[in-house]
Amino acid sequence: MEKQFFINKRKEVMKDMKDGSIVLLFAGRAPYKSADEIYRFTPNRNFYYLTGIDRENIILMMHKRNGQVFETLYIEKNDPILARWIGEKMPETEARELSGVEDIKYLESFDDDFGFLFMRYVYNDLYLDLERAEWDIPMTKSQEFAKLAKEKYPFINIKNIYHKICDMRIIKSEEEIEAIRKAAKITEDGIYKMIDNLKPGMMEYEIEAYFDFVLTSNGVRDRAFKTIAASGKNGAILHYSTNNCKTKDGDLILFDLGAQYKYYNGDISRTFPLNGKFTERQRDVYNVVLRTNKAITDMIKPGVTFGELNKKSREILAEGCIELGLIKDKKELSKYYFHSIGHYLGLDDHDVGQDRVLEPNMVITNEPGLYIPEEGIGIRIEDDLVVTKDGCEDLTKDMIKEVDEIEAYMAKHNKWITK
Repeated sequence: MEKQFFINKRKEVMKDMKDGSIVLLFAGRAPYKSADEIYRFTPNRNFYYLTGIDRENIILMMHKRNGQVFETLYIEKNDPILARWIGEKMPETEARELSGVEDIKYLESFDDDFGFLFMRYVYNDLYLDLERAEWDIPMTKSQEFAKLAKEKYPFINIKNIYHKICDMRIIKSEEEIEAIRKAAKITEDGIYKMIDNLKPGMMEYEIEAYFDFVLTSNGVRDRAFKTIAASGKNGAILHYSTNNCKTKDGDLILFDLGAQYKYYNGDISRTFPLNGKFTERQRDVYNVVLRTNKAITDMIKPGVTFGELNKKSREILAEGCIELGLIKDKKELSKYYFHSIGHYLGLDDHDVGQDRVLEPNMVITNEPGLYIPEEGIGIRIEDDLVVTKDGCEDLTKDMIKEVDEIEAYMAKHNKWITK
């Protein structure tokens, strides 16, 4: 993204703020792993959304007084000795150029600056990103700061900026859509590399390695989520990601994976026969899922809700399960299908934001599936779609999904299939 993108997003956050409001966002720090190792750092997504900076231990402070907005970035001061071990800290010029924030200071001055606002002026509302996915997880920096600020300034109103920023993130700019399109394209290339090289008898992680090679070759340093390469009955486990089983002739393998490009994610699911040919039963089950996938794509347009998409997908899948002899009553569908039809896609794979009526420039997934563990069959087909003014654009349209296409492609390109 160009820095004007981040400037505009900060303006949008602050435009409805009352005088006397402060917004603080923390980049975060990489958590401790073991011994002298830490996990790879990834920035708080809402901080990144407003700054474009992916360095750790940086603070964005914005505050409003007399209708005027003030912005400051607090960065780490460079340590020449430490720099020889882990590299230099971000310089002021780079922080300014990436974010468009003109006032750059060092972290050492943050406490005094924050305290000065309350000593000199009237500030009552402190907005922080107070996201909390579960009760029993460690406190974030923002949550710790909220507790400390309330102790030092009992009169202050602690408010949560998380939902406001998340709501902004639902509607994507053209730049964001282009980043997701690029992530989807790299993901597609990785899938093709896997199906060119897979064969019965390989370990699932050996097949996964081909995907990783393509991503790394494209400069991708992180995945959208842990790769799923689930063969046979493992495909019936929705979030199977150990990928440590030996594949077998006659089995299917379900891939659910994504590249992350400039922190924007692709997310594609495809299911392939390990030996290049679907059995008749596998083909029949696959086509029920494919039929659902196509019907949902045709439904997507502004004004439609996720509830309507879910209802339609369950109707089609239930009818298909009756045809397949799996169930006798549509109410039994949950035995073989137990998740929703899709989710928002963006800076997070399961991107944030409240469910609402579809609007242009939302990016969502379409991922019906059927999971039949007693038959060793798990099938999911997932595409990434941009809602347009009168329908949707399929960002993953170049990833084959018809049975005949898959078999023909594997016969031509997979080096292990006897020609």
